[in-house]
Amino acid sequence: MKRLLICLLSSLEGLTVCAQSVEEKPLKVTGYLETYYSYDFGKPGNNLRPGFLYSYNRHNEVNINLGYIKAAYEKDNVRANLALMAGTYANANLAAERGVMRNVFEANAGVKIMKEHQLWIDAGIFASHIGFESAIGKDCWNLTRSILAENSPYYESGVRVSYTSSNDKWYVSGLFLNGWQRIQRVDGNHTPAFGHQVTFKPNDKLVFNSSSFIGNDKPDSVKQMRYFHNFYALMQFSGKLGLIAGFDIGAEQKAKGSSGYNTWYSPVLILRYKPVEKVAIAARGEYYRDEKGVIIATATPDGFQTWGYSLNFDYTILDNVMWRIEGRGFSGKDAIFLKDATPSTTNFSLTTSLAISF
Repeated sequence: MKRLLICLLSSLEGLTVCAQSVEEKPLKVTGYLETYYSYDFGKPGNNLRPGFLYSYNRHNEVNINLGYIKAAYEKDNVRANLALMAGTYANANLAAERGVMRNVFEANAGVKIMKEHQLWIDAGIFASHIGFESAIGKDCWNLTRSILAENSPYYESGVRVSYTSSNDKWYVSGLFLNGWQRIQRVDGNHTPAFGHQVTFKPNDKLVFNSSSFIGNDKPDSVKQMRYFHNFYALMQFSGKLGLIAGFDIGAEQKAKGSSGYNTWYSPVLILRYKPVEKVAIAARGEYYRDEKGVIIATATPDGFQTWGYSLNFDYTILDNVMWRIEGRGFSGKDAIFLKDATPSTTNFSLTTSLAISF
């Protein structure tokens, strides 16, 4: 699905629509490396940015957010992907995984089950079917990820059945998953989890997407069903101006067997302007409300109720090299941040990155 989204974004920007040539070699080896430096004006003593951030989360040090090497194979009716990674993203976002699984970015294999139609069954570890952002910075409009992207699955494992229409306007998938951003199940959990995705591209200027998750991410003894939906729309008004509007909403049982639910939601708007070919400017506004701490726990009276804003400048040095800089701020209802070791309702940071793909 990640490849599909990149192709859709390219199409919206007036670039060549992604298509696989019959002359291409079946095995491709590619790579990606993104270095960064982030300065948090709260000056955290342990050099870690706020706990709800999993990308670019180290303060005042030059580091690698994500680097990976990927082998992709596709021929006739079979395909497979294997990518191994390193970086602070992997350390933070896969902390719950065990052993070498923390370094697996992608590992899946698939079979096309209808000769005349793009109907596939894939199994393994995938990029998440939820959201318009991924861990790969160069593919996102902002340098850093939105709060809703950081706190919904970046990856997943299971089985996916997917179909792409002959005119490429529709993509539909159903998923059987190991859990909410899980490679290995939680100990004591035997509950299946499910997901869906529907993407509609009526023309080269619009994309609409609906994705969901249903499941329990805790041991069966304390089972709490979680229901989650993500919607986004991508609109390219011209070759220079584009807009992304997204909205997440979720609900989880308050306790096992309860008829009551704790809810959270997050809207986000991103506006990007490209004045010339190699330059892009993107502004983001967002809000995240998780009063009961289902996803982001704060141990404060009002929970996590936070506004966010950012502005970034991108310069494409070469076709495969991008330099970026971004200023980002947060404003919470409670003092959930730290500034010089003192509780604060606000946080501000500057981040710069250099990304190279090959």
